[in-house]
Amino acid sequence: MYVGIDVGTSMVKAAAFDATGRELAVASRPLDLSLHGGVVEQDMEEVYGAVVAVLGEVTERVPGPVELAGLTGQGDGVWLVDAEGRPVRAAASWMDGRAHELVDRWLADGTFEAVFRRTGSAMFPGCPGPLLAWLDRHEPKALDTAKAALYCKDVVFQRLTGAGPTTDVSDASMPFLDPQTRAYDDGVVELLGLAHRRGLLAPVSDPVATAGARGEGLPSGTRIANGPYDLPACALGAGVTSPGDGLLIVGTCLASLVATTELDLTGEPAGLYISTDRPGHWLRAMPAMVGTAALDWVLSTTGVRHDEVDGLLAATPPGANGVGVLPYFAPSGERAPFVEPRLRAELTGLCLESTRGDLVRATCEGIGYAARHCLEAAGLTGNLAVCGGGTRSSAWMRLLADVLGRPLRVVEGEVGARGAVLAAAERHGVALDTAAWTRPTAVVEPDPGRTAFYTRGYEEHLDRLAQARARGRARQ
Repeated sequence: MYVGIDVGTSMVKAAAFDATGRELAVASRPLDLSLHGGVVEQDMEEVYGAVVAVLGEVTERVPGPVELAGLTGQGDGVWLVDAEGRPVRAAASWMDGRAHELVDRWLADGTFEAVFRRTGSAMFPGCPGPLLAWLDRHEPKALDTAKAALYCKDVVFQRLTGAGPTTDVSDASMPFLDPQTRAYDDGVVELLGLAHRRGLLAPVSDPVATAGARGEGLPSGTRIANGPYDLPACALGAGVTSPGDGLLIVGTCLASLVATTELDLTGEPAGLYISTDRPGHWLRAMPAMVGTAALDWVLSTTGVRHDEVDGLLAATPPGANGVGVLPYFAPSGERAPFVEPRLRAELTGLCLESTRGDLVRATCEGIGYAARHCLEAAGLTGNLAVCGGGTRSSAWMRLLADVLGRPLRVVEGEVGARGAVLAAAERHGVALDTAAWTRPTAVVEPDPGRTAFYTRGYEEHLDRLAQARARGRARQ
């Protein structure tokens, strides 16, 4: 069997597959997030313990040797470890907002744009550049103690295998990697005032690093490949590799990815170019902070259960009876297809006659508009696949197809883990039928009438967004 490990933000999963790509078993464990005053952190020992637990469960449920394992996980953030891979402090999550003042300053003085023009990375508060600079100012002893500033999957890889600290080109893409040379741009490190911390950046393994398991969770000697991180892993798992084709991940964050062979560092700095295992091939990524977390907040606040969402969407008309939602609920603002650390959610059109269904539908529509904005900015011209937790709602998928005005290739299951296995197989020269592994579960066609309605709604969304961005800048 083949095992994929996906270390997410709120959940760790391990999935076992046979040689045809059929899922044999999935095990999962929830993860805690510590949120307070814009600071978002995770306990690295809890994360690693969850990884070992799910691996033990899935290999116990599916007897037989493990051919190989692929590892992926959440990107960005800062995971400081010592020489043994042990945590120096809690991991700072990609959702963390404490460095927003640094990003504001870099936006104002031109540093932000200068970094984008060199690497194609539009920094946001939760990416390693701002977080490392913040820690350098406020917790220098933590950086003095650390051996490396890693990404999530890299910490797990080091602990599972005993290998030295390393990362891959996908994780390193934000914000220090030169997308053409596939090496760190020391000029960017200097721009961010981190030249004296350059030694904390992990060596970039290109292609991805491999090593044998030490026996925790996986049988000793099992071959493990470290990467890519979750966004490009999902692209692989959904079969998005041809230029112009795209993937929308409807998860905690709303990630829009488009495969490309063109590197364009002009235009409004936003998103990033993720380097892939193929030189000269990138994913133009617009990983918005908005996503299912916005809907979860609305459901929790209104007392609506997840299993009620489809019924409410079906019973509420397009336009949600005039209720509108700008779904930017993240404490660190938004990062794609623009960067506004102070942007916040807005609800409009509410009155005493508004229902829970109106609010739920308006939120789903707002997330759909945000997805359309990101996909247009990323340059989508071909087929569109969609995956993530949001695909479990068939009504929301129909709504998304209408808002986006194009068919959706729905890919269900553990898409990130699937992509991690495909990457590992490629790295080890193991031939797998990629078409069979990435076949869509369903194709959802848009309704022309509703698409026309939502095209007008999208223009109104962009107008409201422009006004909200202006108000946010005025508050600075």
